[in-house]
Amino acid sequence: MAEAPALSGRRPRNGTTARAAAPGPGAAPGPGAAPGPGANPSGSRAPQGTRTVPGWLWSLPPVAALALVFLYPLALVVQQSFSPENGGGAFDAYASVFRSHSFREALGTTVWLAAGATVGCLVLGFVLALIIAFVPFPGAKAVSKFIDVFLSFPSFLITLALLFIYGTVGMANGLWTDVSGAAEGPFHFLTTPWGVLLAEITYFTPFVMRPLLAAFSQLDTAQLEVASSLGAKPARIIRRVILPEALPALAAGGSLVLVMCLNEFGIVLFTGAKDVTTLPMLVYGKAILESDYSAACVVAVVNIAISVGLFGLYRVVSKRAGA
Repeated sequence: MAEAPALSGRRPRNGTTARAAAPGPGAAPGPGAAPGPGANPSGSRAPQGTRTVPGWLWSLPPVAALALVFLYPLALVVQQSFSPENGGGAFDAYASVFRSHSFREALGTTVWLAAGATVGCLVLGFVLALIIAFVPFPGAKAVSKFIDVFLSFPSFLITLALLFIYGTVGMANGLWTDVSGAAEGPFHFLTTPWGVLLAEITYFTPFVMRPLLAAFSQLDTAQLEVASSLGAKPARIIRRVILPEALPALAAGGSLVLVMCLNEFGIVLFTGAKDVTTLPMLVYGKAILESDYSAACVVAVVNIAISVGLFGLYRVVSKRAGA
């Protein structure tokens, strides 16, 4: 049997040097070997001459697209509001618009319609969400799913549906004339501010119901059972147990509805309410009907400022509500 070579510093008999036993350039280092300078800790060699792209370069395309599509037209509107076509100072258009009776009336109409629709949506949405979430009835889950679909409907579609029912030649007036023999029916409220208010409440109520249903789904039913076992009536349970849990969702949904009602245009236009002029309708009238672009831009800037302020409030409320 051949004798194994001793672990010493003598050269092997086959004439190879100790340098041949060292790992080559491409061989992996041994378990105890430390990585050399410039080596990749994962064991793979880092590519030579490559540079990583700075993170701010990746943000340039979306920022450029946003500036071109949105910020540039908005800047033109603001610039036009400070540049009257008939000359004058930068704030002459603002002073003229603020002094006009039509602007003050449109601002008041916009505010009270938005506030009234928000209150109506909060009350109706809370009641309907309570019924869907806590009153067992067949099809409750399907109704909840339909609310999600309803949110995708355009606003003018709901207005057209109300016109088919309560319009001058709608179903309700037709049924009244057929039964009573009168020349016309009694339902003419759709062309008044109350008709606009009804249409906005009908359309925007699901925007309040959606966060409420999400909040009710996370409510611990054990609290309701304990309150009921202690003799609390349904009204007290709603006031003391359910309502405190629903307040953040109510605030978030109400803030969103308020912002959307301030900017609503389709409902007011399709109801045909000639005596109802909101800020979006005033912008349309100044720009399209009167060709007064400076005044239209002033009203648009005011509407944007109010909307951005309320949207900031909505984001704060939503963040506190965890939405």
